[in-house]
Amino acid sequence: MLLAIDLGNTNIKYGVFDGDKLVASFRVSSRISRTADEYGSVLVGLLSDKDIKKSDIDGIIFSSVIPALNYTICHMCEYFFGISPIIVGPGIKTGLNIKAENPREVGADIIVNSVSAFNKYGGPIVVIDFGTATTFDVITEKCELLGVVIAPGIKTSLEGLATKTAQLPMVELDAPKTVIGRNTKHCMQAGIIFGFAGLVENILKRIKKELGLDEIKVVATGGLGEIIAKEVKLINLVDRTLTLDGLKIIYELNK
Repeated sequence: MLLAIDLGNTNIKYGVFDGDKLVASFRVSSRISRTADEYGSVLVGLLSDKDIKKSDIDGIIFSSVIPALNYTICHMCEYFFGISPIIVGPGIKTGLNIKAENPREVGADIIVNSVSAFNKYGGPIVVIDFGTATTFDVITEKCELLGVVIAPGIKTSLEGLATKTAQLPMVELDAPKTVIGRNTKHCMQAGIIFGFAGLVENILKRIKKELGLDEIKVVATGGLGEIIAKEVKLINLVDRTLTLDGLKIIYELNK
């Protein structure tokens, strides 16, 4: 079995593949203060709940946007599973031609999502990842990453409102029935959900114009992708396992 690890700014996502099938996935919060023992103990417990033993894991790959946690996760993999993981980074085979001015600046999450989207759906395609930040990855029909748009994340924006103002609370992220709110909760939900829907729609229209395309495939991923996809007709589909699938694809290229 393959253990795929996506180390994000807010959460670490684990996925276990048995052949081509994703048989289990988990999320835990990513905290620099946690030790390898803490991460390992939690992960082994989660695997056990799915009747997966440590000895069932024979390969590990991980991508990370928190360099300070890389050593901890590597140590956890080696100590608990006896495996040195493949790390997505410079020099690894991906099949993706990165057209950025400095390819080393491109985040591992963007690389993995781009590889996954192209292999699963072909190009040209735009991947929108609704995570701690909202990223738009533009991939051509030749598997070239042309560039990226980075905007604030939805939860990040909501937390900014709630923590930087005296009277605005944290609210659940659901789309209200009307854009004009008549209570604080609905006012904030309308601003966040419909505001981000407008942001996404405008950026997608500009991407299509710059590429000279009337149509382009758009796939959304990340925890809040489904909410925004309901409001933006330009999003063709939502793929919650896009990143984990991309890690498996890259593992197969490098194992």
